[in-house]
Amino acid sequence: MSGRRIVAGLAMVLIVQAAGIGRASASAGSAPDVSQDPAMIRFLQKHFRIPNASQITLSPPSPAPIEGLWSRKITIVGDSGQSASATLFEDSSGKDVIIGTLLETSKDPWERVGLNAIHLDDRPAAGPADAPVTVVEFGDFECPYCARALNIVETLVNSTYKGRLRVIFKNFPLSGHLWAMEAATAAECARLQNPDAFWQIARDLYRDQASINPRNIREHIDGYAGSLQLDKKALSACMISVAATQRVQQDMQDGATLKVESTPTFYVNGIPVVGFPDEKSLRFVIDSELRGSQTAAAKP
Repeated sequence: MSGRRIVAGLAMVLIVQAAGIGRASASAGSAPDVSQDPAMIRFLQKHFRIPNASQITLSPPSPAPIEGLWSRKITIVGDSGQSASATLFEDSSGKDVIIGTLLETSKDPWERVGLNAIHLDDRPAAGPADAPVTVVEFGDFECPYCARALNIVETLVNSTYKGRLRVIFKNFPLSGHLWAMEAATAAECARLQNPDAFWQIARDLYRDQASINPRNIREHIDGYAGSLQLDKKALSACMISVAATQRVQQDMQDGATLKVESTPTFYVNGIPVVGFPDEKSLRFVIDSELRGSQTAAAKP
């Protein structure tokens, strides 16, 4: 396939007719007039029903790969600190705007990334180390979508693809979640006592999300530790240690390196799958990777 370019949204292409914004007419090829950004932001605020215009930021325009268009990054920050971003394409007049993703059909459609730069050893894992497919998950124990994803992931690794799939969990507590960091540290410290304890504490934290808050998180952790017959004193000492916090922070830094912005985010042999996973979508990627490994193994 030749290197065509396609502008596509995550679900659809959204073309915004920015009529009435009042940008001055510009000559062909000139950059959009950034002095009119406040008007553009007000338009986007109303179009996307965003309560506060200060939650929206626009990066400076830069020439887009498509002739006659300029690209800008639009970022929306939620009340809890979570953020989402997209690329905005506009002409020099600012009248017509496209919000979507520019796809280069000559490039890898999987957008596979290398995982060699991140830490995967000595992390919570399930499935054989020599499995042909490895799924790395960045998760947050306060994230409801992560809680829903756990059952899917456990079914895939323990049943659907048993023996052929390995899952590695990396902590990525979001800044707007008030008890996620403490939960991540507790789960890591439980793993250091007993590797199997990590997955049970993960199930417990996800199950009890609605009743956990910053004031009672330690009470919940103590209860989980007791049911797992962990050494509570050792667990508490580990949780206040620098080493445990640094390990969680290392996972967070690895996520930042990969530009993880939300949870759950999965990497299937380096192929990103972002957000609450549809089981069929995950299986599609995993099956494709398994076929690829079988083809490679069959070659002389």
